[in-house]
Amino acid sequence: MWQHQLLKGTELVTEAGEPIRIIYPGRINDGRGADFRDAVMATNSGLMKGDIEVHVKSSDWRAHRHHLDTAYNRVILHVVMWHNAKVATNLQNGGGVPILALHKYIKDPVSQWSDGVELPASLNMPCLKAAQRLTTGAMAEFLDSAGEERFFSKVAQLEADLAQMGASQCLYQGIMGALGYSKNKLPMLKLARRLPLQVLESVTQGEIPDEECLARQQALLLGTAGLLPWQRPGWCQENKLGDKWVDKLERLWASLRHPEVMSSNDWHLFKVRPNNSPIRRIVAISYLILRYRERGIVDGVVSLVKEAPLSQGHSGLERGLMVTINSCGASHFDFGVGSRIRNRTLLGSQRAADIAVNVLLPFIVAWSRLTSQPELEQKSLGLYHRYPRLAVNTVERHMRGQLGLSSSLVSSARRQQGLVHIYKTRCSQGRCNCCRLAQLETGNHIQV
Repeated sequence: MWQHQLLKGTELVTEAGEPIRIIYPGRINDGRGADFRDAVMATNSGLMKGDIEVHVKSSDWRAHRHHLDTAYNRVILHVVMWHNAKVATNLQNGGGVPILALHKYIKDPVSQWSDGVELPASLNMPCLKAAQRLTTGAMAEFLDSAGEERFFSKVAQLEADLAQMGASQCLYQGIMGALGYSKNKLPMLKLARRLPLQVLESVTQGEIPDEECLARQQALLLGTAGLLPWQRPGWCQENKLGDKWVDKLERLWASLRHPEVMSSNDWHLFKVRPNNSPIRRIVAISYLILRYRERGIVDGVVSLVKEAPLSQGHSGLERGLMVTINSCGASHFDFGVGSRIRNRTLLGSQRAADIAVNVLLPFIVAWSRLTSQPELEQKSLGLYHRYPRLAVNTVERHMRGQLGLSSSLVSSARRQQGLVHIYKTRCSQGRCNCCRLAQLETGNHIQV
């Protein structure tokens, strides 16, 4: 009802008597927190963007203890079928949330509902099932154009970053964010800024064996992240794992100068698969830095791009990243839980492909412009245009359903990036009026 059967042209009023208009109902949340993410609604005070929580009864908010949970502090509207609570919907941070009761807008009693009952008309969004009204060529052109816009917006941001910091630190931060995936991207970026690449490289200078370099880097990375075993909640001396590598990291952490430690609360560990654990991702970057210890990560990545043939350049980039990280003998990275994890690969092909498309290729374009290497820029663009589709994520799945797209149409990484770009710059910002889908008719072409 909430996502697909909202009233068209009908004014909605909260339980406090405030009129609201739903511009975008959000997408289903696959992680911790409210039911729908990135919703947009218009109020008398202006646009509000955030999350939506849905309950049968408004009393469920406190019954489920959402008022004590920081994950629900982004909620902007509490949608219920019936409002039965005597207390307001309050957030953990002290804020309040308006309540919208849907039973007032249902024509038939709930007891009489059946498959044929008339529900409210669909939300008036011009992009809904757009693929049914547009030619395949027009929709493909639209997705390619949006994918190009997303790529060059990344390039522009990286050019701005390169003007403020060194190329190695810029690339290091980009890779760290991508390793964090959606749930731990921000804490990984925070770690990269708190522990710059220059500091990691400084502890490995001189005639130091690779294993010692690796240990020093991992001690600094994991210690600064607050993810060494003794730093995490629930650890005690009696249940220490007895792992010699862990013991070494803890001794090194105590002996090395280090920045302020992040809080364990910075990290999202809820519903994170073991192979996506931030510990494993942090250790992965240590192997990448070790591999390019002599030449630096920028030169290493540039070589990957230069050596990748356009005909199958994607596999060259992915394989290069995977070999770089996985071939170093990664055996100390899970603090005793390795026996429960079948896949001991630190970086799989899907994550390597995501890093290539979202970080490496736009970085190389930005860097090649800075260093006046037009051939390298064209090579990177060619690889991006030919890159096959990546693993499906929740935003793509949501947008394909919203637009009514077949998976066969979203056949490349560029078109997947296009869907993400539309969602982040139009849908989740309440900018339907700026979206070119609203003006398109069957057979029209997109003007970039």
